[in-house]
Amino acid sequence: MENKVKVAVIGAGSWGTALAIVLADNGHEVRLWAHNKDRINEINEKHTNSQYLPGVELPVNIIGSDSLERVLSNLDIIVLAVPTKAIREVLQKIKTIRKEPLTIIHVSKGIEPDTLMRISEMIKEELPDGLLSDIVVLSGPSHAEEVSLRHPTTVTASSENMKAAERIQDIFMNQHFRVYTNADVVGVEIGGALKNIIALAAGISDGLGYGDNAKAALITRGLAEIARLGTKMGANPLTFSGLAGIGDLIVTCTSVHSRNWRAGNLLGKGQKLQDVLDSMGMVVEGVRTTRAARQLSIKYNVEMPIAEALYRILFEGQEPKEAVDDLMARMKTHEMEDLVDIIEDRRKEDL
Repeated sequence: MENKVKVAVIGAGSWGTALAIVLADNGHEVRLWAHNKDRINEINEKHTNSQYLPGVELPVNIIGSDSLERVLSNLDIIVLAVPTKAIREVLQKIKTIRKEPLTIIHVSKGIEPDTLMRISEMIKEELPDGLLSDIVVLSGPSHAEEVSLRHPTTVTASSENMKAAERIQDIFMNQHFRVYTNADVVGVEIGGALKNIIALAAGISDGLGYGDNAKAALITRGLAEIARLGTKMGANPLTFSGLAGIGDLIVTCTSVHSRNWRAGNLLGKGQKLQDVLDSMGMVVEGVRTTRAARQLSIKYNVEMPIAEALYRILFEGQEPKEAVDDLMARMKTHEMEDLVDIIEDRRKEDL
């Protein structure tokens, strides 16, 4: 493990707080930022974050602050743990404060609609070259609720600079939190973002009462959609058979901890989208990502029937049962055609 370091975690939601616990357990000095002063006072005085991780006691070496200037001083690593829609706003604040290079670990899972940028691309666009040392993506099957309880968890650290990924691996890894490395940033980001769409669909299926057969089909065919789009965007197909692909997809589609599954479940039971979002109390990344995924499928001419069906439910008012019936009535096809297409695309690239 690397010598003890100072790390700023930007975002005191469930995932940012859980990762702060991992870092604090490893003996690092952890500064946890949020703009909510009441939450910061609770973190510092009671060592809890009851809104997001009820019943969990935080290590005393997690210091909360609502001052970005304070948390960014005299360190070179930050964990960016804010929702995708807030990333640009936070980065714009950071670059007005910070003048020295930073390594940014981003742990959000989404794609920006309209620009169709992955989060690492958004970071590069917002921060000048002199302010950015490296970007590392931390992703994989990892519910904050379980990480905060020190349940065994395994994730992937991905970067274009493998030395940076290995450094982050050393900083985070302990007996409860195992970290692998992967050089495929595109695949890791696409897998992490698009699994939320399939989790929404799985929740809808469960809400409709369709059971395990339907959910297994959604997960399997959903993975095919993710891999089909991801490889068109330059990802390594093997990434989708790993932690950031099938691993994250399984946990997000099957767990009650998954806010995307929970939101889909409520939609399947007949609730309206805005009512569901209002009741959740946390960001449901899959809703925003569904819009971006549909735009990407059009841009890359990739067929994504599950994402398309979810788009119609979320944004065009189609009834969930009708959308599922439409999926089942699609024209017959060969199960392995996706794999054949991926292999053929790779062969053409190698010529």
